[in-house]
Amino acid sequence: MGRPRDHRLIRIDRAEGEAETPEPLDLGQRVRELRTARGWTLEQAARRAGLARSTLSKIENDQMSPTYEALKKLATGLGVSVPQLFTPMRGPRTGGRMAVTRTGEGAAQATATYEHELLAGALSRKRMLPYRTRVRARDVAEFEGWVRHEGEEFLYVLTGVIRLYTELYAPVEMRRGDSAYYDATMGHNVISVSQEDATILWVTSLD
Repeated sequence: MGRPRDHRLIRIDRAEGEAETPEPLDLGQRVRELRTARGWTLEQAARRAGLARSTLSKIENDQMSPTYEALKKLATGLGVSVPQLFTPMRGPRTGGRMAVTRTGEGAAQATATYEHELLAGALSRKRMLPYRTRVRARDVAEFEGWVRHEGEEFLYVLTGVIRLYTELYAPVEMRRGDSAYYDATMGHNVISVSQEDATILWVTSLD
């Protein structure tokens, strides 16, 4: 058998210089928690995600590393975003916490349409998920359908020009400094309409 997979994503240093490793994230355990929280069997969750039952079982038991396509299907089936698959479920509230993420130090999650950089990765049990995104898509047809997930979402344009599409409102063109706050269960997609890839800050609630 091979060596057990190390799920630790980041290390932080205490002020005294003593290294501390935050609670490791186990993707299989996270998927199982999301499934059981919904009261679904493996068969039910696999069917909703469009995956084989055996594939989902292997993911939950850390016997395989899913492709990004499988992660997208899994997230859609569970009703969450892909970044939320990598965020532990919220437990008891912890006070006095802080995390600083230097430029370029966030956890990267790339897709065909977006390049996400997950921020504040050293904190577990967050109530919101912040991430910086480079918008690569130039046409809404590049998406396989609406992106939708639990919670509310805040979007702030950092550079370039974007067009925000939602299933209940007319498309909105937004420039640097513009922002939007919306119900994330409403289908939504973002494309860049500037010559260069636009960049945005997204904050998604995890309640």
